Amino acid sequence: MSDSESDCTESRSAVTEAEVEALVRGICFKTGPPRFLGVEVEWFIRELRFPRLPVRPERLEAAYATLRTLPLRSTLTVEPGGQLELSSPAAASLMECIGSVSTDLDAVRAVLREAGLGLTGIGQEPWHPPTRFLHEPRYDAMERYLDRTGPEGRAMMCNSASVQVCLDAGYEEPGPLGHGRRWWLAHQLGAVLVAAFAHSPLARGRHTGWRSTRQSLWTAMDPGRSGAPPLDDDPRAAWARHVLDAPVMCVRARGSDAWDVPEGMTFRAWTRSGTPPDREDLDYHLTTLFPPVRPRGHLELRMIDAQPGDDGWIVPLAVTAALFDDAEAAEVAYRTVKPLAERADSLTAPRNPLWIAAARSGLADPELREAAVTCFAAAAEALPRLGATDEVQDAVAQFTDRYVARGRCPADDLLDAVGLGATEVEAIDLDTTGLIDRAHGTQHPLHGKDIRT
Repeated sequence: MSDSESDCTESRSAVTEAEVEALVRGICFKTGPPRFLGVEVEWFIRELRFPRLPVRPERLEAAYATLRTLPLRSTLTVEPGGQLELSSPAAASLMECIGSVSTDLDAVRAVLREAGLGLTGIGQEPWHPPTRFLHEPRYDAMERYLDRTGPEGRAMMCNSASVQVCLDAGYEEPGPLGHGRRWWLAHQLGAVLVAAFAHSPLARGRHTGWRSTRQSLWTAMDPGRSGAPPLDDDPRAAWARHVLDAPVMCVRARGSDAWDVPEGMTFRAWTRSGTPPDREDLDYHLTTLFPPVRPRGHLELRMIDAQPGDDGWIVPLAVTAALFDDAEAAEVAYRTVKPLAERADSLTAPRNPLWIAAARSGLADPELREAAVTCFAAAAEALPRLGATDEVQDAVAQFTDRYVARGRCPADDLLDAVGLGATEVEAIDLDTTGLIDRAHGTQHPLHGKDIRT
C-alpha cells in the first residue's frame, strides 16, 4: 500500500506492449540462491488512555513528524488511514532481520509513548469505519477507482494492517528452492498462512463471519487488481500477462492533483493507444497491483494479518522464512500443501475455495489444520539451521501449542472475548501486549515475551 515506486523498472521512456512484457519478465523475478529476507510490519496507532477512541489527525501528524527524525534502519511510511508501516532493509539472516526491526520498533514505541500513543497489531480495525488520514492525489484516485466496486476498497486502504514477508525469488533451476517451485508454493502455502495467522474477525464492533476479515476484503475487490495470475504457466510469462491485462487505476497528471481515473482500460490497451504510457507509468501501475504474492525482484507475501503483541510479527516471519529458505522444510511444505491445491478448483487466489475457507474458518478447517501442524513442525526443525535463537524457537513453539495444535488462530481469542455478551463488547480492548479482557480483569498474553535478539 505504501509503495511509491517499484523495483521492476529502472529508466523512464515510452514503452510499447512488447517492451513492457520484456521488462516485467526480465526484472520482476531476479533469480539466484536465497540469501536475503525482509519484512514489512503495519500497525494501528492508538490512544493509550482511551484505546477505543480514534487518534485525532493533528496528533497523528505531530507523532509522525517526530518519528521521521529517528535514525531508523527500516523505512517508515504512512498508510492512507494513518497506519504506520516499517519496511526492513534486506537482511542476510533471520536474526539480522528480527534484530533490526525490533530495535526500530523500540525507538518508535518510545516516541509514541511520550505522546500518550501506542501500537496495536490486528488485521482489521475492529471498531471504526474507514477514515482517510492521507489526502494525496494517489489516494484520491485510488479511492475513486475502488469505490466503483464496493466499500471493501476503502476498508482495505484505511482499516487493514498486515505482516508482509519478503523472500528472494530463488534459483533459476528447478528444485525445492527454485523460483518456479517457490512461486507455486507461495500461493498454496499462502492459504495455510492465512488460516494460521488470521486475526481480524471484527468490524465496527461486530463479528463479520470471517476469521480474517482483512483477507475477505481482497476476495471481494476487483480481481484484476487483487487476484493472482494462473499458476499453470511459467511465472515470468504469467506475471507479465497479468500486468498487461490488469486495469489501469489512474493516469497521473504531471504537475496537477486532478488525476484521471479511466474505466475499463487495461495497461495493454493503454500501450496501444495514441498516448501510450512511459516507464514511469509502468512503475506506478505495478505499485497499484495487490495480489497475494507480488514479484518485485523478490517475492512479497501479502496474505498475513497483523499479529497481537509487541513481538507477534516475529512468529509468521520465522515460520515463513523456515518453510521457504530451508530446503528440507520447503520440501515438506510442498508435499503437504500439494493435496490442498485440488480444493482451489483451478481458480486463482484469493478467490478460490481453499483461500476462502482459510479466511472464513481459519484452522477450524480440518485439512488446513492438518497441513498447518505438519508445516509448523517442519519450520520448528528448520529454525536452528537458520540460526534462530532459543527465544524465537520458543515463540514459535508457544504459538503452535496455543493455536495450531488446537485448531485455533489469534482471531479465536477475540471471538471468545466478544462472546462475553453484547453489553461487554465495549469493555474489550486490544493491548499492545495481548488481549485484555477488562470484564474479567485478566490478561491473556499472546505469542510470549521478549523473543528478540
